[in-house]
Amino acid sequence: MDTKSATPAELDGLIMEIMLTPEGRADPYPRYRTLRDAAPVHAAGFGPVWFLSRYDDSKRMLRDNRFGKSDGDAADDAETNPFFGGRRPRDEVVARSLLNLNPPDHTRLRGLVSRGFTPRRVEQLRPAIEAMTTAVLDDLAAAGEADVLDIVGFPLPVRVIGELVGVPEPDRDRFRGLVRTAATALEPGTTDEQLDAAGAAMGEMQEYFRALIAARRADPRDDLTSALIAARDEQEAAEDQLTEDEMVITLILIFAAGFETTTNLIGNGLLSLLRHPAELERLRADRTLVPAAVDEILRFESPVQVDARRALEDAEIGDVAIPAGDWVITFLGAANRDPAVFDDPETFRIVARPTPVLSFASGIHYCLGASLARLEGEALFGQLLERFPTIEWLDAEPAWRNTLILRGLTELNVRIG
Repeated sequence: MDTKSATPAELDGLIMEIMLTPEGRADPYPRYRTLRDAAPVHAAGFGPVWFLSRYDDSKRMLRDNRFGKSDGDAADDAETNPFFGGRRPRDEVVARSLLNLNPPDHTRLRGLVSRGFTPRRVEQLRPAIEAMTTAVLDDLAAAGEADVLDIVGFPLPVRVIGELVGVPEPDRDRFRGLVRTAATALEPGTTDEQLDAAGAAMGEMQEYFRALIAARRADPRDDLTSALIAARDEQEAAEDQLTEDEMVITLILIFAAGFETTTNLIGNGLLSLLRHPAELERLRADRTLVPAAVDEILRFESPVQVDARRALEDAEIGDVAIPAGDWVITFLGAANRDPAVFDDPETFRIVARPTPVLSFASGIHYCLGASLARLEGEALFGQLLERFPTIEWLDAEPAWRNTLILRGLTELNVRIG
């Protein structure tokens, strides 16, 4: 498509390809480039929805409190947003998630939860994360040839976040399928059957965490679940007391996001390194580059590709007026490859870049677990390259999951030596 002559209808078609087709989801980047060049703030022709593909526009919008989470009902969301509007009766527990709250509720709840993710607290986890990384790489070494997502990509993050939240080790494996199924509700184009399954998975997780909260009340431990219970008890007489539903959905969110996105970081990152052997060898030769490598992985193949807000009042993005009630959808994967901000953005290069990536969003909804995910990535890639002199990718082509919001591989088969 000729970028200069692309019509609004053609750009709408590109968006539909990105959002709804396996081909567009597997490789959205050429379509991102066309959108960014032709209409970086694009008004869709199919509803009151705008799409952003430039870095500066995306960051400003995410940090602008005039844009927030929808506070309307599910029917209104569904009518106005064809991609992210609710199509089921509103789940009042899910509605209390940090993902769905605006200030002041968001400020209150995030302030409580963030105590578990302070830089000092995360850094204290480093020895444990290094030990867990060694253990999963022992399993990979024993296998010799395996799907690295199955042996490393899922077990490592779920062990880390399981220890932090307080989910006992025997219970953790059951969540892999539950989280994947529940996360389907975030994706555009889901069927009624998928939404039913997502609701059932979310209900099962709510039941589990209510039982875990009850167990920790009776027997407190050094974990986030016990800490939230203690915080609630301290607020017993306060009007803004942490509710039971808020505890349940917060624990689900932290536990689920804590391994799902990091699993994708590991898979997407190893694929990027294997596709760029010169960069892999540079990293192998100079392990001080590991933090920069993790940032480059996040930029080049972001585990989260899309974020959405709604205009809570009349606002503007640049010189474009956005009416109150309209949705604004940011293509984070496009922003992370904006040539106005990143040098040679379509090339995977392990260099220290001065501009922070938007893979964890920005503003008040910046991902709480960002520093933890980075630490896990650094531990994994550092040990992996130190331990295995050769890593051979066995697949002819990457097999991407048919999802966009959470971008990751279905499998990544390797042989290590």
